[in-house]
Amino acid sequence: MTPHGKTIASTYTISNSISKPTRLSSDSLQRTVSDISFELSKEVIDELTLPPISEVEDARCECCGMCEECTPEYIEKVRGKFSGKWICGLCAEAVKEEVEKNGGKGEEALSAHMSACARFNNFGRAYPILFQAEAMREMLKKSRLEGRGVRAKSTSPRDKGGLKKGGIARSSSCISAITREMNDLSIAN
Repeated sequence: MTPHGKTIASTYTISNSISKPTRLSSDSLQRTVSDISFELSKEVIDELTLPPISEVEDARCECCGMCEECTPEYIEKVRGKFSGKWICGLCAEAVKEEVEKNGGKGEEALSAHMSACARFNNFGRAYPILFQAEAMREMLKKSRLEGRGVRAKSTSPRDKGGLKKGGIARSSSCISAITREMNDLSIAN
């Protein structure tokens, strides 16, 4: 770009002699066939032995009731792992977690998961809010049994033990002071 918008004279000229490429007609196009596909078309397909395709069946999870399409071989494999019961992949993972928690007892883990699923299907689907409240109650009960208290310990001097070392106790309420200040502001206005 030149300064102040001036142009530089050039030594070349623009010519309109650029020609567009010629269009190919569809008459000159031909379909090509590869050698391999030609050879395969000559061979008899019956000579190739293909494994039989197994049909899929609907399998219903005995825990949650979810239905999946599976091959009979897969259904038998899952039943072999879980005491003759067919369970879906999600429930299988939950049972594996339960097995790890209870020390490798597969039968107990499976029955615990099945009872939890049955309880949810009977109660949780019909009354989801009550089911959630029940679950919270169970969590609180477990935490108390494990010794993890849910509520914080009071540091009030009125407690039997008195003030513990390092604890901060409240000596009086601040609500009366705030009320007094609010009354003073309303009287001044």
